[in-house]
Amino acid sequence: MKIDGGISFVLENAAASAREAEAAGYTGGFTAETSHDPFMPCAIAAEHTEHLEIGTSIAVAFARSPMTVANTAWDLQAFSNGRFILGLGSQIKPHITKRFSMEWSSPGPRMREYVQALQAIWNTWQTGERLQFEGDFYRHTLMTPMFSPEPLTTAPPKVFLAAVGPYMTRVAGEVCDGWISHGFTTADYIRDVSIPALHEGAAKAGREAATVEISLPAFIVTGETEEEMAAASFATRKQIAFYGSTPAYKAVLDHHGWGDAQTELNRLSKQGEWDAMADVIDQDMLETFAVVAEPTSVATAVKSRFGGLVDRLSFYAPYSGNPDLWGGVIADLKAD
Repeated sequence: MKIDGGISFVLENAAASAREAEAAGYTGGFTAETSHDPFMPCAIAAEHTEHLEIGTSIAVAFARSPMTVANTAWDLQAFSNGRFILGLGSQIKPHITKRFSMEWSSPGPRMREYVQALQAIWNTWQTGERLQFEGDFYRHTLMTPMFSPEPLTTAPPKVFLAAVGPYMTRVAGEVCDGWISHGFTTADYIRDVSIPALHEGAAKAGREAATVEISLPAFIVTGETEEEMAAASFATRKQIAFYGSTPAYKAVLDHHGWGDAQTELNRLSKQGEWDAMADVIDQDMLETFAVVAEPTSVATAVKSRFGGLVDRLSFYAPYSGNPDLWGGVIADLKAD
């Protein structure tokens, strides 16, 4: 199992955080697109590491043209000597239309075409073949030598796609190198819903499903004292409740017979009762969504729950804790 960590999206901290991730034994280090650009820290991380895979988890696809993203990913792949992973996500309609002022329509089909456009552009740059991509959402038919970067000495960047629902997960299986699960999921939901959808997409494209890597940010509740465990539990329940209040994620709760909790969480969220929402997440729900264990038992618990289900795992721990705890966990998880 590959274990991934984070790269700071604050540029002045990117180099140090990347070096720390590599020294700690992480396989990859990823940035997120929240309040800062997700790509610029990757360039710094590539310069200051030797083996660490670097990538975005995620960059908002629909905020950008496929051509723009193709250029950025190509340059990062070349600069990192083949270590870049382009993680994409769709975001939701209000952000695309109101924050980015971009078009929104048919997110699943649009994303499939977006990735196919990237692949067509990269093929032109690598082979010199004419660029002739014409789809329902994107059209790329002009590429001259002046605007073509040098061919790569490595494979093109891998493309991972973040997906919550079955449709977008099928798209990941159909056209991507990896699927990034949302943290608001469970082992049962991955096994019963997500993986079958991923396999359907791969079968549609005539691909082997095993070639699509599965990446999971797994909720982890741990601590060295009772007080630390209590604080970790509360913070994680609060985060789970936040996601659970969103109607788009109700299917995960429904899968476990907890659909009524989504209604209550949504009601409380509209009232701004963020702390009270955590109380809706009882211990059974917490232990279903999160691995709850003492530090020395985290690796065993993770392997028991997710071994054979996911290929890459990162620690979703929305609380302050001793960072030295994770070194032993990483070593145990990477051990055979």
